[in-house]
Amino acid sequence: MSAAGATWALELEGVTRRFGGLRAVNDVSIKVAAGVNHAIIGPNGAGKTTLFALISGELALSGGRIRMFGHDISRWSATRRAGSGLGRTYQITNVFPGLTVADNVLIALRGTRKVKYAIFGSGAASSEESAELARLLSSCGLAEYRDVRVGALSYGVQRQLELALALANRPRLLLLDEPAAGLSPAERGPMAEMIRGLPQELTVLLIEHDMELALGLADRVTCMHYGEVLTEGSSEEIRRDPRVQEVYLGTTSHA
Repeated sequence: MSAAGATWALELEGVTRRFGGLRAVNDVSIKVAAGVNHAIIGPNGAGKTTLFALISGELALSGGRIRMFGHDISRWSATRRAGSGLGRTYQITNVFPGLTVADNVLIALRGTRKVKYAIFGSGAASSEESAELARLLSSCGLAEYRDVRVGALSYGVQRQLELALALANRPRLLLLDEPAAGLSPAERGPMAEMIRGLPQELTVLLIEHDMELALGLADRVTCMHYGEVLTEGSSEEIRRDPRVQEVYLGTTSHA
């Protein structure tokens, strides 16, 4: 999608976060077009995870503005942002290991509906919930694990479950914080395919430890360094950019 006439899913204008005298994120301006996969890369200390926390509302801005689908959400709570179409996963899985895969997803589904205050009442899923549950399990490669206790699953499958939980709220903008973190090389391929298979209308903003994986998934890439935007472009432009090569030279981790 070209910038001309694009509908912006996310607009960051001069976004800044200070911790005392340290500017973890400094005057960051990024526009993410609706319906694209946009990656944020950079070495350790680049400010990527802090930026995600600012977008999701877990941290307050020290300066700047954030707009989501045209609405200024700079002062919105994390709950209000989530209710308005923002979803997020984390570097570390956040699931209920003592429950089954189906129960985890059902709780996530009920958390988006009026019945959320009675989630520990009747355990029976409604016909609507059953259909949505089946859809999520199938799209995230979890159907065969439906009745398996989550604590007995491999870490890779737990990451797939976390993606299903994030999708339960049918977000319009999804933040993926290192979706392949901790996965073996064999597990990264299926995770990448799941991300590629997400609905085309869903906008995805992702941070990824594996730079090649990130570049393979993204339509657009922003490289950060020391809390600021170093450069932005297509995956191929980023691969060829000498500034990016210099930043990563001799670096074994891109988290």
